[in-house]
Amino acid sequence: GSGGFRKRKHDNFPHGQRREEKENVNPPSALMTSFKSFQLELDTRHDKYERLVKLSRDITIESKRTIFLLHRFTSAPNGEEILSESEIKLDDVRRKIKQVAQELIGEDMYQFHRAISPGLQEYVEAVSFQYFIKTRSLISVEEINKQLIFTAEDREETTNMTSNSHEKQPHTWSLKVTPVDYLLGVADLTGELMRLCISSVGNGDIDTPFELSQFLRQIYDGFTFIGNTGPYEVSKKLYTLKQSLAKVENACYTLKVRGSEIPKHMLADVFSTKTELIDQEEGLP
Repeated sequence: GSGGFRKRKHDNFPHGQRREEKENVNPPSALMTSFKSFQLELDTRHDKYERLVKLSRDITIESKRTIFLLHRFTSAPNGEEILSESEIKLDDVRRKIKQVAQELIGEDMYQFHRAISPGLQEYVEAVSFQYFIKTRSLISVEEINKQLIFTAEDREETTNMTSNSHEKQPHTWSLKVTPVDYLLGVADLTGELMRLCISSVGNGDIDTPFELSQFLRQIYDGFTFIGNTGPYEVSKKLYTLKQSLAKVENACYTLKVRGSEIPKHMLADVFSTKTELIDQEEGLP
């Protein structure tokens, strides 16, 4: 029968020969070795990407906390203490950015740009907000990048670097904010300046809204020069920037026209009501 045929067929080959042929079916070829190295490289890159995402999330959180702290500047009795505390918080953020720079040693930053971009944008927003409160001007991207040059000051770091002789790392690290991240951070800054205008009106400060209106108008004019020729994200932020400018100009109009007839402690309520009406007319949440 068929069973006997199969038995006779297998008996034609010695047992040792069959094992040898089975072992030679998938020999360790150069192609398999290359794919294993590719797998190791991709796994390493993926792990680094995930670490950068977590660091970017921490940078975003700490930068937001710094912005919330700076909003207390107009109402705090001693504004210098707020600025000093914000500088300490920004130093903590820069330590996180230093870890990002260490992760990117020997790597192409643009391969990991999507992982770190949200954190860098939030950091630019926080730094530029603090800089505006101090100087009433806009910080440049060169000034921001100067603050992102780090040195190995800790003795423990230097010891670890010398002990790992096979991994020669430099004693300085730097991370440059890209022009796109800078523009997106400045565009987000306009929203914080609009909120600063609201709090200033509530505190009876009549001069700050007019300063903010002029400053935001200059930023808006700069963004209009870019127009649709820039990245999509920048042109998308232009609409939000325009809304922030309109709200600040509305506050200035209210102060100029009705400021003399409305008590100072009621100006913020009038301004907030008009802002809500503008949002409803334009379909904003």
